[in-house]
Amino acid sequence: MSQRIAFLASEAQVAQAAWDELTARYGNVSPEKADVIVALGGDGFMLQTLHDTPDLPAPVYGMNCGTVGFLMNEYNPDGLVERLIAAEEEVINPLSMTAVDGSGQVHHALAINEVSLLRAGPQAAKLQISVDGRVRLDELVCDGALLCTPAGSTAYNYSAHGPILPIGSDVLALTAMAAFRPRRWRGALLPKNATVRFDVLEADKRPVMADADSRQVPDVVSVEIRSDSCVAHHILFDPGHGLEERLISEQFT
Repeated sequence: MSQRIAFLASEAQVAQAAWDELTARYGNVSPEKADVIVALGGDGFMLQTLHDTPDLPAPVYGMNCGTVGFLMNEYNPDGLVERLIAAEEEVINPLSMTAVDGSGQVHHALAINEVSLLRAGPQAAKLQISVDGRVRLDELVCDGALLCTPAGSTAYNYSAHGPILPIGSDVLALTAMAAFRPRRWRGALLPKNATVRFDVLEADKRPVMADADSRQVPDVVSVEIRSDSCVAHHILFDPGHGLEERLISEQFT
């Protein structure tokens, strides 16, 4: 079976060399005409590719030419068409962020991994947290907080001692970074359909930045986050090496 493949590569030298090799062997079409998109790079480039192609029907198959490569498959130029045919698909819904900055400007962004609020000054941030319109935490004094998807739970969330979430679970993880008050507050597990709102207290004195998969908004005063079921990212993995297996393996290493 022939497949029309669109190869996309990061600017890294190793990824560019892989692009040269693979396009010479398998040809190359535009993403709009492809049956599958092959992203060459690391996890950052994979996220960029997913963000750039949300309206295209072609799923994305990543080949690791970076470092960690949690969302990627092993790089091997041989037998690629057969691997693509045998690949298993995972569907991920991103988070939708609506952030309001100090001037009143509204910013929208999608995040496949997480939305983070991070202190942007020398003093700790003060955040009020509401879930579905109800204030759940009057004041969290911290370096920051994040809300992540299952796919993003092994990224920044895990480094901040948040839980790893099984892929396909209808759960989001709310995790604090260096919580001072309440002392060592570790966060909460929330249903996927929850709407989470952060209000920044003393925003002038304690500035906060919002970050949605490296899309940054400075000086925010409020951030509202929800899972966007209208957007679905389709990612391909080699059999036995999908996100579910990787999430389980990560907890035993």
